Amino acid sequence: MQSIVEILIAAIVALGAGFGAGYFVHRARMGTRARELESQTAEILQRAESEAKEVVLKARDQSLKVRGEAEAEAERRLGELNKENQRLIRQREDLDKKYEQNDQRRSQLDKRQSALDKREGEIGKMQAQRLTELQRIAAMTQDEARATLLAEVEKDARNDMARTIRQIEDEARAEGERRARNIITLAIQRIASDHVAEISVSSVPLTSDEMKGRIIGRNGRNIRTFEQVAGVDVVVDDTPEAVTISSFDPIRREVAKRAMAKLVLDGRIHPAHIEKLVSDAQKEVEQIIREAGEQACFEAGVPGLHPEIQRLLGRLKFRSSYGQNQHMHAIETALIAGALAAELGADVTLAKAGGLLHDIGKALDHEVEGTHAEIGAEYAKRYGVNSKVVNIIRSHHHEGDQETLEAIIVEAADAISGARPGARRESLEQYVKRVRALEEVANSFPGVQQSYALQAGREVRIIVEPEKVDDLTALQLSRDIARKIEETMTYPGQIRVTVIRETRATEIAK
Repeated sequence: MQSIVEILIAAIVALGAGFGAGYFVHRARMGTRARELESQTAEILQRAESEAKEVVLKARDQSLKVRGEAEAEAERRLGELNKENQRLIRQREDLDKKYEQNDQRRSQLDKRQSALDKREGEIGKMQAQRLTELQRIAAMTQDEARATLLAEVEKDARNDMARTIRQIEDEARAEGERRARNIITLAIQRIASDHVAEISVSSVPLTSDEMKGRIIGRNGRNIRTFEQVAGVDVVVDDTPEAVTISSFDPIRREVAKRAMAKLVLDGRIHPAHIEKLVSDAQKEVEQIIREAGEQACFEAGVPGLHPEIQRLLGRLKFRSSYGQNQHMHAIETALIAGALAAELGADVTLAKAGGLLHDIGKALDHEVEGTHAEIGAEYAKRYGVNSKVVNIIRSHHHEGDQETLEAIIVEAADAISGARPGARRESLEQYVKRVRALEEVANSFPGVQQSYALQAGREVRIIVEPEKVDDLTALQLSRDIARKIEETMTYPGQIRVTVIRETRATEIAK
């Protein structure tokens, strides 16, 4: 009995322990489930937060994009408005010109009307005088009156006839002069074109025709850079595997030709490389000038000249006068003067030195004010040349007194060298003077940095300082230069005036 009670108690205890253990296990499971739910809830919240941030960022990017597009559209419209404003300004200036022309015509018509009124008054006075005179002579016989009237009519007719004849002669003379000028101008222009094609143009061979596109560059930036840096006109036409370089200044043309040949050989054609190669070509040409000066002294037999004088002699290699190369002309004059001095018993050394240096001022006459004889004499005196040679240089065109026999000999030798058949061509010299005058006119305006006469003098290209000349001032500057060219120069055809304003920003990456 006792064992049964113990068994029941043990069973009850075991049952209670089982219920307690089940309760605790269930409670543990519920805690774990709660924690899992909390973790999932936190994860969902975190994901929602991340998605919300992405939505906010996308919305912000979209807003910035819309704002950028709006700003670009505003800038585009502003640019169009600026262009329209420029067009309206040009139209207004054209209208102002037309108004001025109309005012001038109106004033001319007023003057003519006043002249006609004055003439009518004079005619009225003359008629009144005639009537008075007729009344005075009314007592004359019919034959006397007829004779007097015929005499007066004949006198008036003769005066009118003489006036008409003079007017016809003046009109015929003016028309003849106009036609003669046109014919002569056309003939000079044709001859100048032939000489210019031979003397002021250089051709650079290319490896292939596709090199022309690389020389031009995107939107023409390479060829524009080359023309601005070298100061020449580059002609890219249908000539197979070649480009043409044109300039009235042979030193510029030689520098440009060498730089273009190096660009074609190198293949790297871009603005920075173009500037470097042009600079290198300028150094090479400077070396050629020095060597040419030394060679001239050697061939003429005139040693001991200052290096700067020799350099000026070398520059004459790229200078011509009436189509005659001045480097060869100086050597030729020196040799002729030496031969004449030897025949006449004069100082051969002095005559050779004077003949070699007589035109040295032509290497500087486009840079310094004055005649080439005065410029050359002053320059030679500055570098210790013999005073007798200085007198020869100054007096070879009678701009000073000839103090020695050698001065007369050099003058004669200069005339012999220049007068030999085929030595000179006047039309080329006139052409060079005209294009130089173009550059001088352009350089006389404030704000002009550089100017180049191109296309055989049919265009002058002007580079201005961007910080001093704005776009509107550049437009006005082109008009002012064109007007001054019209007023001060005589030329065939038309001349295009191009003003270039460029802003360049440079920084160095370290």
